[in-house]
Amino acid sequence: MPGHRRQPSIELLEFIGVVKENGNEPPPVFTPLSYDYVLVAKLMNEGERHARKQKEYIEQLQNKNFKVTKIINDNLVFYGIQAPKEIFQKYRYLLKISDACSGSSTDSNISLSTRIRIVHFIINHTQIGTKENLRDLMKAKVFETRFCLHEKRKQKELKEEWARWTACFKGQPVTKVRDYFGEKVALYFLWLGWYTFLLILPAVIGILVFLYGLSYFNSSPLVQEVCESNTVMCPLCDNGCKVWKLSDTCSYAKLSLLFDNNGTVFFAMFMAIWTTLFMEFWKRHLASYVCEWRVTDWSESEEELILELVNNADCRPKMYKHSYLRTALVLICVIVMMLVIIGLTHFLVVFRVLVAGLLAKDFKSNLGSMLAGAVLHFIIITVMTKVNRIVALKLCKIEETRTFADTEKSFTVKMFTFQFFTYFCSLFYVAFFLGRINGHPGEYVRLAGQWRLEECHPSGCLTDLFIQMAIIMVLKQIISNMFEYFGPLFKKFLEKRKRQHKLQRKCATCYLKDDYPLKEGQELCENCKLRDWHTNYELTDVDSFSLFNEFLEMVIQFSFTTIFVAAFPLAPLFALLNNVIEIRLDAIKMVTLERRMVPKKTNTIGVWIDILEAIGVLAVIVNGLVIGVSSDFIPRLVYRYVYGPCVNGTAGVKDCMSGYINNTLSVASMADSRVKFDLDQMVTDGILATSCSYKDYRDTDFNITHQFWLILAVRFAFVILFEHVLVICKFIASWFIPPSPMNVKNDGLMDKFRRLQEDLKYFKPDSVCTP
Repeated sequence: MPGHRRQPSIELLEFIGVVKENGNEPPPVFTPLSYDYVLVAKLMNEGERHARKQKEYIEQLQNKNFKVTKIINDNLVFYGIQAPKEIFQKYRYLLKISDACSGSSTDSNISLSTRIRIVHFIINHTQIGTKENLRDLMKAKVFETRFCLHEKRKQKELKEEWARWTACFKGQPVTKVRDYFGEKVALYFLWLGWYTFLLILPAVIGILVFLYGLSYFNSSPLVQEVCESNTVMCPLCDNGCKVWKLSDTCSYAKLSLLFDNNGTVFFAMFMAIWTTLFMEFWKRHLASYVCEWRVTDWSESEEELILELVNNADCRPKMYKHSYLRTALVLICVIVMMLVIIGLTHFLVVFRVLVAGLLAKDFKSNLGSMLAGAVLHFIIITVMTKVNRIVALKLCKIEETRTFADTEKSFTVKMFTFQFFTYFCSLFYVAFFLGRINGHPGEYVRLAGQWRLEECHPSGCLTDLFIQMAIIMVLKQIISNMFEYFGPLFKKFLEKRKRQHKLQRKCATCYLKDDYPLKEGQELCENCKLRDWHTNYELTDVDSFSLFNEFLEMVIQFSFTTIFVAAFPLAPLFALLNNVIEIRLDAIKMVTLERRMVPKKTNTIGVWIDILEAIGVLAVIVNGLVIGVSSDFIPRLVYRYVYGPCVNGTAGVKDCMSGYINNTLSVASMADSRVKFDLDQMVTDGILATSCSYKDYRDTDFNITHQFWLILAVRFAFVILFEHVLVICKFIASWFIPPSPMNVKNDGLMDKFRRLQEDLKYFKPDSVCTP
């Protein structure tokens, strides 16, 4: 719109390179495609039952004044569908008088994305016979697929500006993406671009925390104590394992220090505040773009009512309903599914215990079992992702939600919950249970009375959590991106190989039409229409949940980046590198490798924003527990100020942490009848050891010492203080930053004022109804 003032938030995003807009240029005026939608079916004999249903469905569309063109190619039948003008005129009129959509654009021209959305709704709600709709017919193989067509000219523009690898460090043309794919896709890329930009600072700080640990790699007294120690450690398993020297795990101790140092405490606090700032500024950018696109007052439920009336003026709206029985059944099924996932975590624990027993004699640590467990966890995630999707869809059917928007919201919550448990249950075990419930010599906790649980290294348990996270996060990102990119390419190659006849080249007249909008009523020739439809048919199919898959992947990554960041400070760096690739990968995939996604209108990212808020709160709690319970930060603090050499004023001590490792170890004597190690297990370097050490705070009678209780009290005090301080900071930041810029609020206020002022001109006193 000429003279329209752009929002400062949008100008900021353009300045920092997140988006790339075209100033105050008016939105492009689209002319209709020759066909809005294409149905594809297998070629059948006219007498077949499926062929009769095909004909009946096409006749139903023709009764609604749809233009349908049939083209046969090999064993496929293509039906080109074009909607009549009156459908869009009716939609525009109902949108204009609608209360909830009063702020939406009601220009005389209907954009192509809106046309496709209207036609998509109508063909999916057109029924034949016994209330069979298009989805039912596709399940019965009456039709093979359906899709909307890519626009060659706009597709080429998006490919040049956005959907190519050389544009990785350029801003995204979000408004052009919105014009082509709809607001829903545009907001996904806007959110992903903002998230990626804000990851730069955490990535830099994470690298600094890593370098801080690296600077003490060789000079740390804790590492030196492990590497120079002659302490004999107790066997890690019952059969085949022998006592071992603590110095044998010098490299493991150095690795632990890289991720378990004082810098991680600061980094965890920073990430808690960062999460809040990310969400609050995202709300502002969202409000600015929603205002710019004039969808502030748009209502999904009311738009669906409008589309129902456009499809059938005599329809009855689907009523709201609630069943306590169905809700209880769904709740029970969700709980059962979560228990199944937790059960798989127990299976993973058993697997690690068995592998630890087999590999402990070679590794002198649980490194082998950690790596094997992480790989198995990745396999479980891959399998359970498919199972979780099936279960979530079945539960949504049980609920019988009123609209697709309600179904999508319900499915999102269930699927994310299942995926979150699948990804993080194992990590919670490693973070909070590994090495804390394994017992002590003479009274080890065993599975089935036979296999000992795993132990942590004397340097701490945080390294185990880091290795588990690194393998799952990095491996998942690499493999997912490879499948996302090469999968559609491979499918496209196979489709071309399967094609029986090579399609004719586009004629010169139609070739020129690709570079210019088609005039009303103008069409391509039959050969070029077939070529265009077949090209779109060979692309990878998309469905209503295609964008959901992208959002789910990124929100799970956001969880990794924030929830256990205290154990993996390099997580933001890996997320940043992945997202730079992910943005272009998704763009290339949507523009060139997949069929065109049905443009969806929206003014929010939906229930995802509530999930992100919940993750932000959970991140504060978990990181507080990781630092307070999982890491050795608190035991080191207590040792330095209560038990260390500096407290006693020991002369000649170079560092206040000297002797810390030895302080965390307890001794088990072979003279104690409760200790039942074999003599063969107690031999090291040809010498029979009379005692061995293990990580715990116990005296010679295996009673817990006073130091253990002091450390436990300080741990709980730290967790409570850490969480309360950060939650207060989060609420202050949330209160301090308004979710919507004042410019947006004032623009909305002035728009409503002008509309009311304009309506007032037509006011007549006699037209007011009196009670």
